Amino acid sequence: MATLRLGDIAPDFTADSSTGTINLYDYLGDGWGILFSHPADFTPVCTTELGTASKFKGEFDKRNVKMLALSVDGAASHLEWIKDINEVQETEVNFPIIADEDKKVSDLYDMIHPNANSTLTVRSVFIIAPDKTVKLTLTYPASTGRNFHELLRVIDSLQLTANHKVATPANWKNGENVVVSPAISTEDAKEIFTKGVEEIKPYLRMTPDPTV
Repeated sequence: MATLRLGDIAPDFTADSSTGTINLYDYLGDGWGILFSHPADFTPVCTTELGTASKFKGEFDKRNVKMLALSVDGAASHLEWIKDINEVQETEVNFPIIADEDKKVSDLYDMIHPNANSTLTVRSVFIIAPDKTVKLTLTYPASTGRNFHELLRVIDSLQLTANHKVATPANWKNGENVVVSPAISTEDAKEIFTKGVEEIKPYLRMTPDPTV
């Protein structure tokens, strides 16, 4: 299976999960989605991640982003593991965990990297837009937990730049100044961005976040 690239259509699938059978496209509807995989159930880093993800669900909801996790273990195992997560992370897992015992979804999304581990999924992240295109991919090794603040930051950038002719600079946070698209002349930019345009270089123009 070829690696999914940005702009590719996210493959649809139907699979069992901790909340019953799920079809990806039906689950996402016309909203955004984030799919993230875990090497296995009852693993320490994953337990902290899923607990943290549960606490962030309200923030993902605000952005119309549906959350979906995956592990290569079965749904019954997921349900037992969720009890542990809820206990030690003092939360309630509030999104489905896909059961991928046959590795069908893992193969579709190239989540198993044989040189890292021949059977367990790496920590893959896919952000999927409403048109079902892949807008972001991230791959972490099994030993490194994800930063959910960064995932929210990326989603804020993706949603902003999808609707406005801007890009976001290094370390940008929601509400901060953004970069004017190089495809727009400075003259046109000043008409489009009425809050002002600062020309640092002809190719580097900054403007306040148009949504604030």
